[in-house]
Parts: sequence; structure tokens; C-alpha cells
Amino acid sequence: MATHVVDEAKRCLHCKSPQCSKGCPVHTPIPDMIQLFRQSKIDEAGKMLFENNPLSVVCSLVCDHSRQCEGHCVLNHKGAPVHISSIENYISESYLDRMELKKEPRKGKRVAIIGSGPAGITIAILLAQKGYDVTLFESRDKIGGVLRYGIPEFRLPKSILDRYQKQLVKLGIKIRPNTSIGSALTVDALQRDGYKAIFIGTGVWRPKKLGIPGESLGHVHFAIDYLVNPDVYDLGDNLVVIGAGNSAIDVARTALRKGVRHVSVFCRRLHVAANSDEVDYAIADGVEFHYCMRPVEITDEGVVYRKAEMDQDENILSLSEPRLFPASSVVIAISQGPRDRIVNTTSGLKTTERGLLATDEHGTTTRPGIFASGDVVLGARTVVEAVKYSKDVAQAIDAYLQTVE
Repeated sequence: MATHVVDEAKRCLHCKSPQCSKGCPVHTPIPDMIQLFRQSKIDEAGKMLFENNPLSVVCSLVCDHSRQCEGHCVLNHKGAPVHISSIENYISESYLDRMELKKEPRKGKRVAIIGSGPAGITIAILLAQKGYDVTLFESRDKIGGVLRYGIPEFRLPKSILDRYQKQLVKLGIKIRPNTSIGSALTVDALQRDGYKAIFIGTGVWRPKKLGIPGESLGHVHFAIDYLVNPDVYDLGDNLVVIGAGNSAIDVARTALRKGVRHVSVFCRRLHVAANSDEVDYAIADGVEFHYCMRPVEITDEGVVYRKAEMDQDENILSLSEPRLFPASSVVIAISQGPRDRIVNTTSGLKTTERGLLATDEHGTTTRPGIFASGDVVLGARTVVEAVKYSKDVAQAIDAYLQTVE
């Protein structure tokens, strides 16, 4: 690993106008990172990475690098790009346990962070460094949100999130696990108890339905539920995954690792929406992809579907007669939306037509003092997009807190 990373670092051309950084949603200073690494200044490189992106080590593992930094590397025109993700991972992984986070003098103002996914962790770190008293409320027993309960272990080891938790505690952040806001505790209760600003980053955990007969049968499951704890499911030998996004691919690859013999992914169109690298890995794992598949019913025997004939613009030209695709289990992976517990118990919070929290470009909701970002605002997006948006929201919260006593 180390030799590979060193060799990759030597391949960097240190372009005057680095397209790799422009391709990164958070504009990671990639040439500077590589230069410091080659000068044996790994802690300095790690510090720079973390200050730009508090979830650097996570993003180095789960980002769609082929469409972002590596996809924009100029060496793509001549062959293979620099393997930037491996270099970033080597640096940030090495630095994570050694870093000492600087913190401004205590301001004496409380901030509540609801949800410990990518957005919640990012904002908790940034505001704690600003000197605010941050409490992180997590409905499950461990922090991480979708990072822990929605991304498989083979893509993102849970131990990384445990190490992040140690850093949060070192920074003075208080963590309340197994605490749902909107039930025993409400947003009103948080404001009563002196929280001057509240951030909502609860993600999207309500699976979307197909709206066809058979979704309630015992061998049918939703992807967002399956990925929380795959070990409790018995899927049999033949699994059909309906959907072609990143969650669908995660389900398919996880199921094979848990003993399922045959996994088939149903795609509605001519292409797969998921990360192309993950699709390549899925094919290597043995996943089969079936295109232009339109499920019409799920039965005890499998999935009844109609095959669409499409033109190049993906307009449907015709549909086949219904056919049965045998399956022992079916997992539905067609995205998810937000739960409405907080909205239902908090006056003044408006939502969009999709049920997402309505905010302005700075994450300010329709109720003063309450902010939001991440999937609960944007819908299901990537980790790095959550970080990008949350950095701006953290600045907005800081600016707001300076105006209140």
C-alpha cells in the first residue's frame, strides 16, 4: 500500500490550474496535499485536509472519485489518473488519531445538533472549534447516521466512526445516544433548556414504495432497512434488488457477502445511476444487471415484470407481456424520504413538496434559530455534498449566534 501511494504521488504533475481540485465538491487542495506528502510532512498534509473537510478520511473511501477529483485529472487524457483517493486516505487515516483540534475560547452558548450523520458531524466539529457548547443527539446507539447504518462495512469500516467519536469527545462535544427528538424531547424543549441554535441533520430514513401489489409480503424488504443490520435477514439463494442507485449496489454486494448465491439488479432504464466504480465491483462480484425492467407485482414466487423496449432517449416504445422472474427475496431500493416526527412536533417548520425541510441557501429554516442541511434538505445525496453544504451552514449558525444573547 505505502509503495503504491508513494509511486502515485510521484506521478502528479502539479498543474498550475489543478483540474482535480476543481472536480472536488469541497475543492480539496490536492497538489498541495501531494507536495507535503512527498516532503514527509504528513501531519501538515493531514491538518490541511481536515481543515478543508472534517470528513476527509471518510470521503477518501466513499466518494465517486472517477467523476470528481480523479475524473478531472489531466493524466486521464494519456492513460490512468493519479490515484488521489489512495493518497488522501493514507494521509487522513494516519492523521486521524494524532490530530489535536484547536478550539476558540468558550462562548457560553449551547447548540443542539440533531442527527450524527455527515452533516451533523461536520457542523458539530466546526461549531465546537468556534467555542460553542455542542450537544449531539443521535436516535441510535452509535454515531454515524448513514455512514454507519447505510454504507457497508467493506466500503467504510465502522472503526473509523468509532475513532471519530473519540475526537468529538476530546473536542468537548457531548453525545446523547438513543435519543430521538420529536418524541419525549421536542425542539421546544431544547429551546426551553437554553439551546440558542438548533441544527437538524436527521437524513432520509423513510423508504419509498413502488406502489405495486406484494410489497408487504414476508420476503420483501427495503434497502435502507436491510443495510442497517444485514445479519438479521435470511434472503435465501436468489435475490432481486429493484433499483439502480448506490444503495441498490450496496445491497447487492452485501447480500453476496452474506451468503446469497445469485443477485439480480432490476434497472428501469438503459443505464445504472450508481457510481460507475461500484457497478464495476458489483459485476466483478457476480451481480447480474437487467435493464428496462418494470415490476408490476411481487408474488411468493418472485417478481412479475414487463420488459420495456426503449429508444436512445429512453422513451418507451413498447412493453412486453407480464413475466415472472423467480426470487427467494426482494429488496426495494428506489430512494427514501425524511421522517416527519420533528416537523409534526415543531410549529413553524415548513417543508417542500417532497417533504424535505425548506431552507434558504444558508440552511436557515422557516423558524428562527433552527437550521438544517444534508439529506433532510437536499434529498439522498453524497457524503461530500453534505460536507460542502454544511460548511456554509456552520458559518451561518455562527453568524446567527453572534446576534443573540
